[in-house]
Amino acid sequence: MQKLTYKGRIVCLYTLFVFLQSTFEHSIFPKMSDEEMDVSSDRDNEQTGETSEEVSEKEREVYLPTRSLQEGEELVCDQSAYVMYHQARTSSPCLSFDIVRDSLGENRETFPLSAYIVAGTQARQTHLNNIIVMKLSNLHKTSGNEDEDNSDDDKSDDDEDEENNPKMSGALVKHHGCVNRIRSNIVNNVVLAASWSELGKVNIWSLMPQLQAVDSDQLLHQYNKESKAQSTVPIFTFTGHQKEGFALDWCQTVPGVLATGDCKKDIHIWHPSEASKWKVDQRPLIGHTDSVEDLQWSPNERNVLASCSVDKSIRIWDTRANPAKACMITCDNAHKNDVNVISWNKNEPFIVSGGDDGFLHIWDLRKIKEKVALATFKHHTEAVTSVEWHPTDSAVFASGGEDNQIALWDLSVEKDSEVNAEEIEGIPPQLLFIHQGQNNIKELHWHPQLPGVIISTAESGFNIFRTISV
Repeated sequence: MQKLTYKGRIVCLYTLFVFLQSTFEHSIFPKMSDEEMDVSSDRDNEQTGETSEEVSEKEREVYLPTRSLQEGEELVCDQSAYVMYHQARTSSPCLSFDIVRDSLGENRETFPLSAYIVAGTQARQTHLNNIIVMKLSNLHKTSGNEDEDNSDDDKSDDDEDEENNPKMSGALVKHHGCVNRIRSNIVNNVVLAASWSELGKVNIWSLMPQLQAVDSDQLLHQYNKESKAQSTVPIFTFTGHQKEGFALDWCQTVPGVLATGDCKKDIHIWHPSEASKWKVDQRPLIGHTDSVEDLQWSPNERNVLASCSVDKSIRIWDTRANPAKACMITCDNAHKNDVNVISWNKNEPFIVSGGDDGFLHIWDLRKIKEKVALATFKHHTEAVTSVEWHPTDSAVFASGGEDNQIALWDLSVEKDSEVNAEEIEGIPPQLLFIHQGQNNIKELHWHPQLPGVIISTAESGFNIFRTISV
């Protein structure tokens, strides 16, 4: 069997991998170790008498996603391209999630790492859906990236494996209907989550009991024993949308302000009123002519909101104005088809958008009225389903799509005329890294407190990783 790996070029090493591992409900497990990979290779080649190293040297070749796998070819992970990589799987797919900011500190790079996320399931049976608050802990570096310590030579492999096993604990909250999208925020020191239900309702939840439970085995046992998952109810519910939706975003400059958009075309603005209550403007923002797919508040201007739609447009709104006149800027035909996702750069006046056409466009808000993108990239071969700027590096963003790829981009990279053109034919120089292995990728988020760490979700589960490129 021929082994294919990615090749390095310009800035970093590309890599692609396929993982064939057991699936555990509500569990988290690391990638296959070097030893396990080698054993598998040795078994494959017992009849030839060749070692895995000899096969590796003789049969390995570079793979790029533009070509199809042939019979007898297998994709393997180039582990040297990852600082960290783990997988997690839940009993039902969680196609939307958000990272919950924690109190463990900023810019954490000391391993093992921990992270908290909130996700919503999309179970086939509507009554079986849940919100899941998860703690991912004991996240170690990938094998081969850990510092060697001769003092640990006497430790058995089994003990070391057990010690390095990642852990996941989760507290459930029953949710009526599939969770179309979920986003978290901290308001008055309370961690909240807003969830879009397929039943057309938007719910607000307090996640404090669940976050306390996942921090303690004893509290989690008590939480489950008392069936808190069944008894927990939202602290607020809005039923004013006339159709279900997906667009949802908390304002980062005014705590508690929320925007929700539906599949009819309507956007509603929420303002917190009294404790655990919101005043939702029943008058929708008028402008879009089809389903609103994504919303993003400006990271710097408290009343400015961006939206994208199936009507192929991107719109910028001033929410202080009358809803019928709130649209300040319209960029029609921003994509050839539906505009699925947008992300607003935190430090520069840029928005990145991704569409059904597989294109990524970078828009300079100072020139967006001209309807000419600052930069355009066509790498994804299917619809783009997620985009997000790096939390601190204004030139870096990540994109994910239905082509089962996550791509990392750096706008500051320019084409190197000295690089062999055959090596990178069809690959934009700004493309730093391609991560694969998940099936039908839906969302990705950079962790704001773990530099370079990305968490992504797909029908096949979660990936938690950090590459050597960012």
